[in-house]
Amino acid sequence: MSLCKITRNLNSPLAKALYGIDGITRVFFGSDFITVTKSEDASWDFLKPDIFAAIMDFYSYGQPLFLDATTLASMDTAIDEITDDSETVAMIKELLETRIRPVVQDDGGEIEYIGFDLLSGVVELKMQGTCSGCPSSSATLKSRTEIMLMHYMPEV
Repeated sequence: MSLCKITRNLNSPLAKALYGIDGITRVFFGSDFITVTKSEDASWDFLKPDIFAAIMDFYSYGQPLFLDATTLASMDTAIDEITDDSETVAMIKELLETRIRPVVQDDGGEIEYIGFDLLSGVVELKMQGTCSGCPSSSATLKSRTEIMLMHYMPEV
């Protein structure tokens, strides 16, 4: 395995935990090592225990270093108890996860929940994969998704 730079945008539970420590600026994973870079004003004396704890917790729970596409795809529709998703957002996510995403995935695509504007009733989604470049599939997918959401949720 070659050296792999992890940025805050990639989905690695360990990188996320390490970046959660104040003073960490970079994380690198190699085949048999982890490199953590700190900011100039941070002290290793204070960072080392937190870094060690994050790494030990990660490996004791047996999580994957990188989340696979299936896991990543379902994360956008997980009900967020921290921000306390509204009932409408929870229903949108459930419909996407149980009725819309499987159909899109059967055609080699992916659909990702971005957000919902309560005032306008607009649901923002991102299409990916084979569906994203084809104009006819985009129109079909958009209209089917709209119909499905509006059927179950008049406020959308």
